Amino acid sequence: MFDSSLPKPLHGNQNITLQPLSIGNVDIGFPIVQAALSGYSDLPMRVIAKRHGATYSLCEVMLDQFLLALSQKKKTKHFLDIHKEEHPVGGQLMGAEPEQFAAGALKLVDAGFDIIDVNFGCPVRKVLGRCRGGFHLSQPDVAIEILSRTRENVPSHIPVTVKMRRGIDDTDESRDKFFTILDGAIKIGIDAATIHGRTVEQRYVGPSRWSFLKEVKDHVGEHLTILGSGDLFTPHDCLSMIRETQVDGVTVARGAIGNPWIFEQCRALAKGIVLPPPNVVTQAEVMREHFTLCEETYPENRAPLLMRKFCIKYSQSHPQHEEVRLAMARIRSREDFEKVLLEYYSSDAAGQFIDTEVHKSQEE
Repeated sequence: MFDSSLPKPLHGNQNITLQPLSIGNVDIGFPIVQAALSGYSDLPMRVIAKRHGATYSLCEVMLDQFLLALSQKKKTKHFLDIHKEEHPVGGQLMGAEPEQFAAGALKLVDAGFDIIDVNFGCPVRKVLGRCRGGFHLSQPDVAIEILSRTRENVPSHIPVTVKMRRGIDDTDESRDKFFTILDGAIKIGIDAATIHGRTVEQRYVGPSRWSFLKEVKDHVGEHLTILGSGDLFTPHDCLSMIRETQVDGVTVARGAIGNPWIFEQCRALAKGIVLPPPNVVTQAEVMREHFTLCEETYPENRAPLLMRKFCIKYSQSHPQHEEVRLAMARIRSREDFEKVLLEYYSSDAAGQFIDTEVHKSQEE
């Protein structure tokens, strides 16, 4: 059903039976996938994740107004680029007005995205101030109209999904609005919902409330596919969320930046096998692969600067991570990048697992 090439479990009692994930008529397979990440989940990151076991990924969120104005100019066309390897892939959309939302969704359909995802979860203040993202959780009527128009406009064979947080805040009113939108989504025929266990007000501070995800899954039963999100930084986190909440799948967000190995590690752990972190030479190979994809996707002068933020994240797996991070922060060209690899990655050594506390202290 999943990757049969993985070795058999070392410890049978660590096994967990995972059901294959489907969203509408799209078969995903292994139910641990890559989330949409603003500023990160572009084509190169998605392809690298796919090559390391992610069965599905979402592009970074795009504004409906931006999509409607988007042309095929080289400077911006990469936003709609899809690599032949990465299907199924989802396009995520954010905006304020129902009409523009629906029109923007069609632009994603025309570009070839397999699933259209509506963002009602973004907690960034400037987004909320423009009545976008998580703001819609405060206005169920508008949120439901957006979902309805999007579902009506998008061809019936293409699934439509929604990303939500558990509410604006922890008031009873906010909770009621959340479930009003969720129930409305089911009636409209939305195919899946991704639920983040924090409120919009929390942003990324404090723990994600996994118990709420179980409550949501119990509420919708088999009427809606539910994916969980929040505080997923290790394979153990991912499998624990599925086991504890009974959600149909989970989406890895910050935990996948500079760490595409988390997907193959999840596949192995589901069979009772704990894979070690990638060694230094493997890290260098994947970074080179990622850099090449960046060069193929973006103008030559932009690729190194965009890759720099990924290299900083990749450096967390290196045993000399502080030194490597500082060196990566200074790269401005492919030549600079290769010099860092020559200095720190030419001799093999064991890698290290990423410090999850550092991850949790950083905002997307």
